[in-house]
This record gives sequence, C-alpha cells and structure tokens, in this order.
Amino acid sequence: MPSVDAVAVQRMTDALFIERSLRSPSSTRFWGLLVLAAVIASAGVVGDSTATVIGAMIVAPLMTPILGSALALVLADRSQVVRCALLVLGGALAVVAIGMLLGWIVSPPDAFASNSQVSSRISPRLIDLLAALATGTVGAFALVRADISDTLPGVAIAISLVPPLAVTGLLITAGRYHDASESALLFATNVAAIVATGTVVFLVYGIRTAAQQSGLRVGRFHGWTLVAVATVVLLIAVPLTTGTVTVARDRSLAAEARPVAEKWAATGKWQIASVDARNGIIVIGVLGLPPQPAPTALRAALDRNGMADADLELHLVGGRTHWCPADTDTCTVRDAERS
Repeated sequence: MPSVDAVAVQRMTDALFIERSLRSPSSTRFWGLLVLAAVIASAGVVGDSTATVIGAMIVAPLMTPILGSALALVLADRSQVVRCALLVLGGALAVVAIGMLLGWIVSPPDAFASNSQVSSRISPRLIDLLAALATGTVGAFALVRADISDTLPGVAIAISLVPPLAVTGLLITAGRYHDASESALLFATNVAAIVATGTVVFLVYGIRTAAQQSGLRVGRFHGWTLVAVATVVLLIAVPLTTGTVTVARDRSLAAEARPVAEKWAATGKWQIASVDARNGIIVIGVLGLPPQPAPTALRAALDRNGMADADLELHLVGGRTHWCPADTDTCTVRDAERS
C-alpha cells in the first residue's frame, strides 16, 4: 500500500492549513489572491472572455482550504475542520459579494442572457460531478506526491471554483435567482467532490500514520466521517440528475425553436443572435433595425410547431424584453432589470 513519510505530511499541513492570524503570510496570501481572483473572474464573465476566466482559475486559492478540510477530516482535527470550512464559506461569500458589486456597476440590458460564460455554469449535470471527482483526486494525489506537484496549475484550471461564485453574484443583481442557485450548486458540487476524493486519497496514502510519527495531533477517525462525506455527494447528485434531464430537454427544445425563429426574423430582415432554452423556457436574442417583427407572430409560429407548452422570452436590441407565456396569444414588455 502506498504511504508517505513524516516530512511529506509536514509539507502538506504547511501548505493546506492557513494560519489563524489575518496578518500571517498564509492568511494575507489567501485573501489577497481570492479578492484578485474574484475581480478577474467577474470581469471575465462580464466580458465573456474565456481566457480571463481561466486566469482567475489559476490565481484562485480556494482549493487550499477545501483540500485542507479533507486533510483535517483524515487527521480528525476538529478545530482545523471548522477553520477550513469557515474559510471556504467566507471566501465563497466574498466572491459572491464582489460579483454582485460588479453586477450593479455593469448591469447589462439583457441580464447576461447571451453570455456564454454564464450559460455554461447554470446547468450543472452529473458529468460535472464526475469531472470534479476526477479533478479532486488528481489534486490530492499531486499534494501527496511531491514529484508531480507541477500538475497543480492544471488542476486549478480543470476545477471551477471562483467563476461559478462570480456568476452567482452577477445573476443575483440581474434578478435571475434560480440561475444563481444553479451556479452555486456547481460550486457546491466541486467542493463536495474535492473533499470526498481528497479524504479517500489521504487515507489510502497512510497520512494518519505518518502524521503520528511526525508528532502532529491526530484524533480518532470514525467510519461515520466517510459515510457523511459520501452522503453529501449523493445528496448533491440528486439535483444534478434532474439537471441532466432538464439540460437534455432544453437542448432539444432550443434545436426545434431555432428554425422557427430564423424564419420569423427573416420577414423583417432581422437576425437571430441566440436561441436557448432554460428550464422549459425558450430564450431568443434578436438583432436588427426598426420596425421589429411582431413577437406575437413568433409565439403563434412556435405554437403551430408543437411548442405551445413552452414560455417565450424574447430579447430585442435596445434592452427590451418581450414575455410571451405558453397557451396565450399576447406578449408583454418587461424592463431588462426584471427580465
């Protein structure tokens, strides 16, 4: 069975356990990098820039207290478990707050409806949990094995921690509370997966024995700890399963709606910027010069093509949003802030 020595355990605790004092090097590094990562991620999401968002992933230090939670669980160090959990929670709230602040400053007219960085983080699925489990395993493995620690930047890019929180903050300011909860669920999925796989990897590598040899405080490890971690992962898998089914249904709905929307827009020489579906609601972005095609005509065309049970949200240039509920032949105009 693979194992680590006392030197490796000391290296891991030094790397993962952030000091209590806010003025300590590890604490100032964590909070400083976290604030910068939150600003970079929020700006990248607002600008719909994948490269900028990846930069935020590399800078973000949230992986440290999350893996620290796993190590503390293995060592049965209750005080460190609580401290690492509070750091994760406090850090998450700080990123959301920064995202909300930037959202109030920017406030796009379409409420991020056509933003690819947002849309990719508001529909978590089971495949996201699988990817997070694999990524968490690699992260813990890289910490245990000093000879492969150079892979950690790749792990930081593979796991999405700060960007979903930034999206949550931005969507809260846009009034899209359900989508904000979905991006928060993606973050929670990644956290649970990292803690679960980190705990298993640290146990397999005999961290407890090496910690005792190095003189570290090691409490009694109970089997219920693994049960609790596994239960959390299973509980998160439930909404992810629902999300997987919803995403498949929405993709099919969007594919059916696109040709209908393009035919409708062609009558007024307008262009379809985007066709999406969110939780059974067809969301269409349209670009063009006045006069605009009648939204009621699109509603009727969708009804004729078997989509009468789907609500329609139509975003037009200039920030106006037309809401056309299912089973009606009327549309109402809503302000972008409320859309």
